Amino acid sequence: MSEILRVTEVHKQFDGTRAVNGISFSVSPGEVFGLLGPNGAGKTTLIRMILGIFQPDQGSVNFSFALNGHLPKDKVGYLPEERGLYEDRKISDTLLYLASLKQVAPERARERALRWLERMELTKYFERRVRELSKGMQQKIQFIASVLHEPPFVVLDEPFSGLDPVNQDLFRDLILELKAKGTTVLLSSHQMNFVEDLCDRILLVNRGQAIVYGTLKEIKKTHGHDHVYLEFKGDGRFLQSDNRIKALQLKETHAQFVLAPGVSVSDFLKSLSSPLEIEQISIEKSPLHEIFVNLVKSTGAPSA
Repeated sequence: MSEILRVTEVHKQFDGTRAVNGISFSVSPGEVFGLLGPNGAGKTTLIRMILGIFQPDQGSVNFSFALNGHLPKDKVGYLPEERGLYEDRKISDTLLYLASLKQVAPERARERALRWLERMELTKYFERRVRELSKGMQQKIQFIASVLHEPPFVVLDEPFSGLDPVNQDLFRDLILELKAKGTTVLLSSHQMNFVEDLCDRILLVNRGQAIVYGTLKEIKKTHGHDHVYLEFKGDGRFLQSDNRIKALQLKETHAQFVLAPGVSVSDFLKSLSSPLEIEQISIEKSPLHEIFVNLVKSTGAPSA
């Protein structure tokens, strides 16, 4: 598999505290790659090393399109978690100026900006000042600024933060549109539902180290549990004493529970066929939110 980005054994410390400790991973062209972790886990430091804002103390960050180790400005887009627009400037001036820093000609930048503003339903604000926009609208402007130069690689740090549900869905659709056009997206977010919807692969970091790295399917298989929902006829009270079951919620005609680690789903279901008449069953792996919380708890509080 080709790589657009490879991070190899990067380390970074500040005042004797290790913010990032030997993390390695790669990102493939055209994928949405999830960078996850609790606050203070080292994500922001890692992102800043990827963007060249910080240099690693050890290790390396390599892009496939870098020129003699130099990262061309027009090849990367960045939506930072910390929002920062000049409130007294017009939206038009802001977007055209930021596009000029990425070597986009004024005429082309204006055309693209208006197209994006129409997509965001903000066309009428083109000549308005930033301070006249709500926080959610300002976030849309910063998103536009991060992709206006059409970079092949975009870093989106908490893009859903502060958005209402309608605009969260809009941003999800926009990220999928970027992917469909071949843009590679590195997504850092605490919104686990969107991470599940969008990401091809995931890296979870905590205390400056990589905890989990792989596809969502691999991670759920390794770290998730089987959540079972049953509708049945018969007396289900025997389930209360079954040591293969955890977190049982039992009603007269249905039950919800989690299978203990190592229990075969097929073997378990065969054992139910005699005492119960099963009318409906669904089995799902743990949601990413549950896996995230359990892994972070098991590896301790962030140190950075």
